[in-house]
Amino acid sequence: MKAIKSFFEKTGRMALGSRLRLLTASITEDAAQTYRMYGIETNPKWFPVLFVLAQGEGRSVTSLAREIGHSHPSVSKIVKEMTSRGLLEENKDASDGRRTLVRLSTKGQDMVAAMKEPYADMAEAVEGIFRQTHADLWRAIEEWEELLEEKPLLQRVRDAKRKRERENMRIVPFAPCYQSVFRALNEAWITAHWRMEAVDDHALNHPDEHILENGGSILVALYCGRPVGVCALIRSNESMDMGELSKLAVAEEARGKGIGKMLCEAVIERAGEQGMKTVFLESNTVLAPAIRLYRALGFQEVKDFRPTYERANIRMELTLS
Repeated sequence: MKAIKSFFEKTGRMALGSRLRLLTASITEDAAQTYRMYGIETNPKWFPVLFVLAQGEGRSVTSLAREIGHSHPSVSKIVKEMTSRGLLEENKDASDGRRTLVRLSTKGQDMVAAMKEPYADMAEAVEGIFRQTHADLWRAIEEWEELLEEKPLLQRVRDAKRKRERENMRIVPFAPCYQSVFRALNEAWITAHWRMEAVDDHALNHPDEHILENGGSILVALYCGRPVGVCALIRSNESMDMGELSKLAVAEEARGKGIGKMLCEAVIERAGEQGMKTVFLESNTVLAPAIRLYRALGFQEVKDFRPTYERANIRMELTLS
């Protein structure tokens, strides 16, 4: 026991699941020995099904699973085990012949009756433990269940992951040392679907002339100090108060961390600082994740437009407040 406690002191609360499983195993084993002490041949894992069926009504496996919070396969297995021991019997539902209901057999009812005294003694023993503890474990479990229903543990881990990753991200202005990354990231996603166009080559090979000297900006996303994403704000020839969100690219190994969204938000913020009223972009609907991101940021599709790129089949605009 000391070794186990030492282990959990090292792991901390991260091993909550393991600790609960050990506690459950200990209680379950004691429950099994308790039944044997009273001469009752049963299995502790049958208790939920036995308890529900002791109410007297027949239930379908689906209904049992829903009521006790177990999976359908788990309850189906328990029902088969109890039926093989003669504790349950199956009958067709009188009102719906397609459904099979299970209920306690005479042997099962006799077992329930024999459990009256063991249940009373076990209830007293459990309540005794609760009286000796400072924390109300039962209420604590209820609170955990409520919180996990609001937001599952998996989602909470995802949120923690995003927070940690975001703390390792920085958006910095373009510098000459990032030009090779600017071109490489954009060339990778373009050539994965299409071919490089003349307008691409000019912008990627001469970002100063094509973007920066015309009042535009290029932002670079760093993750743990390494450049992994780029995005440009190009001042439009259509209007001085309009800018184009362009050349958004994120390294494949860094995707899924929200870097694309951070870059877009930074570009939109920069457009506002430069007095622009509208930000537009050209893309292709084959890039479904990107289109979803743009819509989430408030961009709306423009029906009629003259594309700058051969690959573009959609233009979207965002009006800045």
